[in-house]
Amino acid sequence: MDGVGLATTVDWARYQFALTAMYHWIFVPITLGLSFLCAFFETLYVRSGKEEWKNTAKFWMKLFGINFAVGVATGIIMEFEFGTNWSNYSWMVGDIFGAPLAIEGIVAFFLEATFFAVMFFGWDRVSKGFHLFSTWMVAIGSNLSALWILVANGWMQYPAGMHFNPETVRYEMVNFWQVLFSPVAMAKFTHTTSTSFIVGSLFVISVSSWYLLRGKHKEMARKSILVASVFGLVATIYAGITGDESAYVNAKTQPMKLAAYEGYYKGETNPGIIALGIINRDKKPGDNQAAFAASVKIPGVLGLMAGRGFDKFVPGIDDLVYGNAEQKILSAADKISRGKEAIADLTAYKEAKKAGDEAAAQASLAKFTANQEFMGYGYLQKAEDTVPPVALTFYSFHIMVVLGIVFLILFIVFLRKAAKNTLMGSQVLLFVGFISFFLAMIASQAGWIVAEVGRQPWAIQDMLPVNVATTNIGAASVQTTFFLFLVIFTVLLIAEIGIMTKQINNGPKEV
Repeated sequence: MDGVGLATTVDWARYQFALTAMYHWIFVPITLGLSFLCAFFETLYVRSGKEEWKNTAKFWMKLFGINFAVGVATGIIMEFEFGTNWSNYSWMVGDIFGAPLAIEGIVAFFLEATFFAVMFFGWDRVSKGFHLFSTWMVAIGSNLSALWILVANGWMQYPAGMHFNPETVRYEMVNFWQVLFSPVAMAKFTHTTSTSFIVGSLFVISVSSWYLLRGKHKEMARKSILVASVFGLVATIYAGITGDESAYVNAKTQPMKLAAYEGYYKGETNPGIIALGIINRDKKPGDNQAAFAASVKIPGVLGLMAGRGFDKFVPGIDDLVYGNAEQKILSAADKISRGKEAIADLTAYKEAKKAGDEAAAQASLAKFTANQEFMGYGYLQKAEDTVPPVALTFYSFHIMVVLGIVFLILFIVFLRKAAKNTLMGSQVLLFVGFISFFLAMIASQAGWIVAEVGRQPWAIQDMLPVNVATTNIGAASVQTTFFLFLVIFTVLLIAEIGIMTKQINNGPKEV
């Protein structure tokens, strides 16, 4: 594609889904993190009996409710897009992909919605204990919703528990538990929720820092920062652990993604990791140019992260594209060739079945089965098509990691200052606290760029490229809805910011 004007249906479908997902992800991490913080604040109220904690809990619940409502609206639209723009995808894997999404709606969202009304309107209508229970159920339900959605996404990254039916040309689930407990799904859930807890904590710190900068609601702000700093510090440490596990899982299931977010081309035994670097934009797979114009490398860390040892070979982009006979890595060109054979044999099987030639059908099916695992590669044109955008993936990953380290330091400093009640004299720190939420959103969005851009060109890893997954409609139709959604989402975002700002300006009820 040479320009936006030449964008195809596939391009516009990708733009639209990326737009929807990124807008939706503005709201989700706040919901996941803030729901637990609301539960913590109310728990402190029930245990202490102090009205100030009740007012604190009510204040943050208002902001949670506003954010939750807008997040639901964008999430529903995103699910509809699977049918409107990605109908081939929905046809081929809908039986598998739809199951966790259905469970999310029936179980998790129902649990969340049932107690949502009690949480907001039941303060004077139910007992303290039941109201606290309802608040915790909303927090648990919110994160259970994330579980099922991330299971669906994890299956796209690492398809498990299924088989291909040549009669229907569809993938069908054979083991639900393999889908649910796949290593990718579990790694995605634990890392995504832990990083969302960081976002929620920094949202509280950001608003509270703004109050302290203006000299308003000082005691509520200090105590909110104290609780959020503890939660955020624990979440950041846990996010580091889950992030390491995610990288290890990527090395086993999506080695090309790992190579892309490290800018790693030539496979080595016990390779180092790039801590900071400037990508050489002219670098192409297979050439002899340096991958980086400048870089800071830490020896041995990538080998430890990807192989859990110092004697493991970690394949790079060139190994995965062009193969490595010594390491028994098949080239992408060989996979493409075998994939095209699989597609031809599947077509021959269907034609033989239609003609009633059972012997020819069985012969074609046997040949198809031998190359079935490479069928997705048969839709690619050349080996280099298997490489995702390296620069975008690399920079997104490193922005996420660097900001994660910054947040760890920030939580420690805020915790100490809040515990000693010395925040009011730290204007620079409070300003950093105020902007920290916006930095958290950048880190959170960067994480999803790594996850989704890093697995390109696949809609389903190794099984279905995005150019095959789309709906057979004109680019103009998708282009129209892209701009329509852009306007709608922007209006929703502006509306939320306006309502949030008004509620923040009103502040909590003073004791």
